[in-house]
This record gives sequence, C-alpha cells and structure tokens, in this order.
Amino acid sequence: MLLVALTGGIASGKSVVAARLQEHGAVVIDADRVAREVVEPGMPALERIAEVFGADVIAADGSLDRAALGGIVFQDPRAREQLNAITHPAVRARSHELFAAAEAADPDAVVVYDVPLLIEGHESRVDEFDLVVVVHADPATRTQRMTELRGYTIDEARHRINSQATDAERLAVADLVIDTDGTLEETIEQTDALWEKLSQQAVGGPA
Repeated sequence: MLLVALTGGIASGKSVVAARLQEHGAVVIDADRVAREVVEPGMPALERIAEVFGADVIAADGSLDRAALGGIVFQDPRAREQLNAITHPAVRARSHELFAAAEAADPDAVVVYDVPLLIEGHESRVDEFDLVVVVHADPATRTQRMTELRGYTIDEARHRINSQATDAERLAVADLVIDTDGTLEETIEQTDALWEKLSQQAVGGPA
C-alpha cells in the first residue's frame, strides 16, 4: 500500500484532484467525512464538545450544530485549539482503521487521505504518510473562488483562509505540488501525471 496525504487550503482545488485520483483507481478517504462521523450522536467526541462549548452547540435532535460551533471557533484561535484537541485524536484513530481496511483489501492500493488540516493542531501527521501532495493556489485565486462560487464575502473568505496553515507551512512539508492557479485542464493534466507516479510506486516500480 502507498499511503498519500493530499492537502491544501480552502478553495485550493483539492477536491478536484481527489476526485480525479479516485477515477484512476485510488482509494480516497475523506478526512472531513471521518470528522463528521466521529461527532455523530452518541460518540465520545460529541459529548466532550458539549462539555467544553456548552449545550448551545447541540441541536434539538442531539446532533452537532455546526453553524453554532463554527461561529465560536472561527473567531477564537484558543477555542479552535480546544476543538482540535478533542476531534483530532478521534479522527486519527478512525482514519487508521480505514487505512488498514484498504490495505487488507488490496496490498498494492494507492490510498489517498484527503485532509485539509494536515499540519494544524497539536501534532503534525506528516510522518504517517509515504508522500505528501499539496494542492496550491494563491490566496487571491482562492478568495475569488470562495466569493464567486461559494457565496462568501471577501472578509469571510479571507478569515477562513487565515484560520488555516499558511501556504509556506504547507509547501514546506510537500513532496509534490499541484498548482491549480491555471485552468481546470491544467490541473487534470498534473493530476494524471501524479497518478502515473503513484501507481508505479505502489507496486514497487520506479518513482
């Protein structure tokens, strides 16, 4: 198994790259989906969130009120650290279960962990992976995408970008970089070339 971390800032185009790799045959595990799973009703992480942030972040049906929680953590770095300290260990444990299941199903699998927050939080997860691929676009490009395609205001877009790791921090841990400032076709071409490299490495061929 070749275990690849695929990361990038918000609106960098990471989802496009992940979808293309999945089309080629990669096993894509979505960290955001895992993060939602570990805070479902009845899960220990959700109970801890309620203890730390109060009952107002729990909806009437017992699920996490993401808007209420987001309103707290996006404005307060300390609160964001508290949340990460709760959710990151739970996500790490569940993701390792999924990695093991993928390897058991196919020892030569290319497993891509689609993870926006690879280096944020108390512990970097970089060392867990055989390769780290960073999907990169300039902040101006990402801001434009968020305002035009997602309906954010410019201030909202910039605030979310600034709440994540910096481009320099992400690029510092990259083994490979896909630049998405260009056209969609150019992003796909880079992703196809990446797949050729990954699929060869997974079966022990030349990098």
